[in-house]
Amino acid sequence: MSIAELPPPAEQHFRISAVSWEEYVQLGKALAGRHLRMTYDRGELELMTVSYGHGRDKSLLARMVEALTEELAIDALGGGSTTLERADVERGLEGDECWWIEHEAQVRDLREIDLNKDPPPDLALEVEITRSVLMRMPIYAALRVPEVWRWDGKVLTVCLLGEDGTYAVSTTSRNFPFLPVAELGRFIQMRATMSDTSVIRAFRDWVRQHAAEWQALRTSPPA
Repeated sequence: MSIAELPPPAEQHFRISAVSWEEYVQLGKALAGRHLRMTYDRGELELMTVSYGHGRDKSLLARMVEALTEELAIDALGGGSTTLERADVERGLEGDECWWIEHEAQVRDLREIDLNKDPPPDLALEVEITRSVLMRMPIYAALRVPEVWRWDGKVLTVCLLGEDGTYAVSTTSRNFPFLPVAELGRFIQMRATMSDTSVIRAFRDWVRQHAAEWQALRTSPPA
């Protein structure tokens, strides 16, 4: 097993090669509860420490999704940074946040998720303040996650999984097709002069202003 370490930025990335699936699973159990994010792709393992800025951004974005689903009465189940993995494709990772929305009822009473038989999250969030050593989007694709939001500290990008098994950038969310997603970035920038609580209150007010319009779009039949 060979180990290569990159220079230590605010978020440190450690790459370990020649790791078997069984070693990856055992290491995940051993490191459970620690503030490390694991990414596994067919023998290659990345361990990443999470910076304060990373954690703060993902927390605020998660609060926005929760506020949105609450205000519009959309059933959603948050999975946090649940480990998503499949032995048959030898890939696994922890997203920053994930949610079951369309498939919420199917996982509502589950205590464990098995992606060999249970649906993957309908939406995952990736905060990319620093670049991961391993490419995480192909892993999401192998796990069949239909939508990933990528936040680079300035711009929120929506990526939708296509029939060809790759992601394409979209201006529209599959889970929230009525939502101008780019506006979420605007609210995050407000934290320069406002507390996170004040940002969420402003976001809720904005959602309420558009709630009737968005509810009508949700319930209208497709063209």
